Amino acid sequence: MSASLTNSQWSNVPSMSYDGFESRPFLVFWEITRACALACKHCRAEAQSHRHPQELNREESSRLIQQLAELNPPMLILTGGDPLMRRDCLDLVREATAAGLHVGLSPSATSRLMHTGFHDIKAAGVERISLSLDGASRETHDAFRGVSGTFDRTIAAVHLAHAADLSVQINTTLTRGNLREYEAFKKLMFELKPAMWSIFLLVPTGRAGADDLPDPLDIEHIFQDLADLVGKAPFAIKTTEGHHFRRILLQKHGAAGGKMRPGMRSPLGIRDGRGVMFISHTGVVSPSGFLPFDCGNVRDEHPACIYRHHPLFVSLRDSNALGGKCGRCEFRNVCGGSRARAHGITGDPFAEDPACVYQPKTITASGRESV
Repeated sequence: MSASLTNSQWSNVPSMSYDGFESRPFLVFWEITRACALACKHCRAEAQSHRHPQELNREESSRLIQQLAELNPPMLILTGGDPLMRRDCLDLVREATAAGLHVGLSPSATSRLMHTGFHDIKAAGVERISLSLDGASRETHDAFRGVSGTFDRTIAAVHLAHAADLSVQINTTLTRGNLREYEAFKKLMFELKPAMWSIFLLVPTGRAGADDLPDPLDIEHIFQDLADLVGKAPFAIKTTEGHHFRRILLQKHGAAGGKMRPGMRSPLGIRDGRGVMFISHTGVVSPSGFLPFDCGNVRDEHPACIYRHHPLFVSLRDSNALGGKCGRCEFRNVCGGSRARAHGITGDPFAEDPACVYQPKTITASGRESV
């Protein structure tokens, strides 16, 4: 099966289709607090040092957990800020696990994490912990995070997680400023051997600006190299807000690229609002943390109702609603581009993703491809 399949044919490739997009998100990110002790340059949340007074309280949090259990997403990620800034963080993990949810945790590499037992994190029910490395050296990572010692704590946390038999995901944000470290990042991943290396392609929101976004051609070259690592590296590889990596996998590996989805439990085609839902520290529901539209609040409405029926969510799930070259692309059902980046750059969440260099192909009356 060649990479020149039509969009509808790609949609029918086994393992690429997911019939749950309309009824439930695959991933729910719950920002249980926006408090954090770090001062990262490109923080989506523009995190603060203290917890917000209107944060969901314990009773509201417990009710939300029960509502999410009814919705039954395959994965719930507790994030922030730094989720460990809530003293009841692991209690929320235990409660969610008891309700049948699969829970991931995304803490900041602070002394608070270092004083939290990693065996306790695993025992509470956390199935995977995600840690960030946005500089391949102590100097560059600590400068990015705004606090010295963060790099050393992150490396130590990876080893502590391994010792506790806790699955580790390492997140790396690609920016114009750290692209030159890509080879050093790759070498570091081979040394640390996480279960997953997640490459996050910058979205201009929060403290991040459009000038921080890498050149699209540089992104293409890096994604081409990442695709060559798939199946060969001792860790799985995925991208976040870099959906066109899926297109590159399919171009390189054909239909097998869908099955090679390197450790990706998420289905192809997942993106902001399409299989993804974000809940803020104050209960506001958005299509993702990087597309911060207010679509309702869990204090007033069941998150399932918001996900299934809010007009923005409904439209974002429709690949035919996409504009520009994303709307014409034969890969739009398995990619669809970053709706958050489109909005961050153009103000329109349905515009084409400015980080992708690919020019869609069309089939002429003679059956030949043209750009």
